[in-house]
Amino acid sequence: MTEITRLFEFPYYQLENNPLDNALVTKHNDKWVNTSTKEYLDKANALSRALVKLGVNKDDKIAIISTTNRTEWHIVDIGALQTGAQTVPIYPTISSEDYEYILNHSESIYCFVSDDVILEKINKIKSKTKLKEVYSFEDIEGCKNYAELIELGNDPSNQDIVEERKDAVKPEDLATIIYTSGTTGKPKGVMLSHNNIVSNVFAVEKKFPLEKNHKILSFLPVCHIFERTFLYLCQYCCLSIHFAESIEKIGDNLKEVKPSMITVVPRLIEKVFDKIIAKGQDLKGIKKGLFFWAVELGTKYQPYGQNGWFYEQKLKLARKLIFSKWQEALGGNIEFMASGSAALQPRLGHIFGAANMPIMECYGLTETSPGISVSDRRNGGWKIGYVGKAVDDVEVKIAEDGEILCKGPNIMMGYYKNPEKTKEVMTGDYFHTGDKGEIDSEGFIKITGRKKEMFKTSGGKYIVPTLLENELKQSLFIEQIMVIGEGEKMAAALIQPNFEFVHEWVTLKHHPIENSFEAIANSEIVQQRIQKEIDECNQKFGKWEQIKIFRLTSEEWSIDSGHLTPTMKMRRSVIKEKYHDLIESIYRPAK
Repeated sequence: MTEITRLFEFPYYQLENNPLDNALVTKHNDKWVNTSTKEYLDKANALSRALVKLGVNKDDKIAIISTTNRTEWHIVDIGALQTGAQTVPIYPTISSEDYEYILNHSESIYCFVSDDVILEKINKIKSKTKLKEVYSFEDIEGCKNYAELIELGNDPSNQDIVEERKDAVKPEDLATIIYTSGTTGKPKGVMLSHNNIVSNVFAVEKKFPLEKNHKILSFLPVCHIFERTFLYLCQYCCLSIHFAESIEKIGDNLKEVKPSMITVVPRLIEKVFDKIIAKGQDLKGIKKGLFFWAVELGTKYQPYGQNGWFYEQKLKLARKLIFSKWQEALGGNIEFMASGSAALQPRLGHIFGAANMPIMECYGLTETSPGISVSDRRNGGWKIGYVGKAVDDVEVKIAEDGEILCKGPNIMMGYYKNPEKTKEVMTGDYFHTGDKGEIDSEGFIKITGRKKEMFKTSGGKYIVPTLLENELKQSLFIEQIMVIGEGEKMAAALIQPNFEFVHEWVTLKHHPIENSFEAIANSEIVQQRIQKEIDECNQKFGKWEQIKIFRLTSEEWSIDSGHLTPTMKMRRSVIKEKYHDLIESIYRPAK
């Protein structure tokens, strides 16, 4: 194979250049089960033959919904793409009504689901869609199994048709429609071509030092373009891909797999860090003193020895005594982590860099396949607090109003069946990201906020809520925070406390209180302590930006309850609606 131009060619490249016995690895019944590169492609071809026999044609749509990442997802992806059809990955956590909308809007004719929970949601709306059949990866009574299609395709007599279909797929053809989780309104179907994603894989590959035969652990949703592009990259780089069992078992899986790198989102790193600090709080005497000495040292870390010889000597000691244990908790082999989806707190960038597990921030959107910029710890390409430099062939510029614009081969084909929305985000070849940012003299890009999230108070002052939110989310006491105040006289905040940490803190420091969300949120001691966090934050901002009042919520903000999108971004309009009464108590208190 001389050149990869279509997504289904990545595993063929691996087969020719470095076939693996453990190309894809999924845990079944407490045992890791390997799928070799050859078996991966044999099953993908069998699935292609089966889909052709079922009457799947070029440009038909095949939906995939899986609660966890798994081998079968990738076999279906490659198998469907080889027929000239397009895959439609769908977030497992959305509602049946959203399933119905996406399946109908995409006109999907077949759907693959992972388990009975997804199947139950699909069965509620299946009759209102164009679905001909649903296949499950797991054995579920009353549902056809994905293995039946593999068996159907074991007869190779129509492989010549599959080869013709593969040959007919052009790099510029549509490969997938990914529906954005969206913080408002109906999700938009982002159309990405084979070339959109393939070009981005090669651009990102130049920034990631990945070595053949290394192992990675995949747990971010593969239905999101960040993880999906990364996994194509891993196939190209001939890495063994292990799929985590669940978010709850990541810690165990990291120790079992011992990956050399992982992809993360900032929320996950925040939770990992909170757990590490909680363990540090339980230490006694000199051990506790050393632990927090190392953490404090880490907050000052700068890469490339910028802090000087004496700092580096102290860092060597901290890494040996303290940070080595952090590394063991993440498997012991982590060389770096790639972070996307949202801004990483610079404090965590410093500390994990000091711990010798550097976090390379990346930036992009579903519409950009996704990589716009990537940090590279080699050759001075890493600056903490920035999202790296633009990848090859992608041009980035800042508009007059501060918005980040970009153009390149990674820019989407458009929104499916929505040319009006497509026009709204394009100026010529330039895509409007909706993010505000800056580019420094070295070409490093810094994200300063979302254009739409910036608001103006009744006094005419502009506030960028994400700046305040990112500052306050560094507090161990605060799990989630949303700054409000559009059209109002002042900025305020809705805060979900870190219930677990706060309860332990109150119990340790003061009189124990009932371990309920409501009791914690209503505790005067807790409110006073969070006020201290607010006061410290306010000192870093202008008077017009400062948070004057806050309210604590007595429930966790989650994906299932609608507070957060599947990629853990806040649904601001939903949160405002849910806490309408709390907001009214801030701005229009009862007399």
